[in-house]
Amino acid sequence: MDTPYLSSDPHAGQPVYRLGQPLASARLALVLLHGRGSGAADILALGQALDLPDAALIAPEAAHGTWYPRPFTAPVEENEPWLSSALNGISRLLSELAEAGFGPERVGLLGFSQGACLALEYAARYPQRFVGVFGLSGALIGNPANPMPEEPLLAGTPVLLSSAERDPYIPAGRVQQSAEVFRRLGADVTELIFPGASHSVPEAALEYVRERLG
Repeated sequence: MDTPYLSSDPHAGQPVYRLGQPLASARLALVLLHGRGSGAADILALGQALDLPDAALIAPEAAHGTWYPRPFTAPVEENEPWLSSALNGISRLLSELAEAGFGPERVGLLGFSQGACLALEYAARYPQRFVGVFGLSGALIGNPANPMPEEPLLAGTPVLLSSAERDPYIPAGRVQQSAEVFRRLGADVTELIFPGASHSVPEAALEYVRERLG
């Protein structure tokens, strides 16, 4: 039997955890993507801190605690097949949500660190009018100058890129480059660059998410 890291689809069959409102009574669904070395429980705790009583919180878990093995700045091909497997997992989850009546206009994507990079990468590759895309300490994967869809298909989707100015893992320049890509895709982009060198989620970033989803 293949181990996850030898498989062509290493994240296939990984569990998906849920908190908050059941879909039958939820106003929106928030897909939460955890960081490297973390897990669904951690990002669900962050989702609960948003205090969105009418939201369904949905958190898939990465195989071996990482969505892709190399840094997000590495060439995309060096993070395959894990990256494609992670993106395909999001697509499957969004298809399930659509079947339950949750089109992209009722779905938000939120991630922290590696999960933020993954959420942003998904939204750039498959732009739709999401209720919001929130990259907390993250940026686009690989070379953000790589060709992306030309049409402004995000159609005003609120996109947040937040990071510390000297984040040890996320260079501020990559955040700024990513913001420009999202502007070309028609998103309503907000950059929140905080002083210091932390790799964390400031309360101001959470407040932005609350305002957009509340």
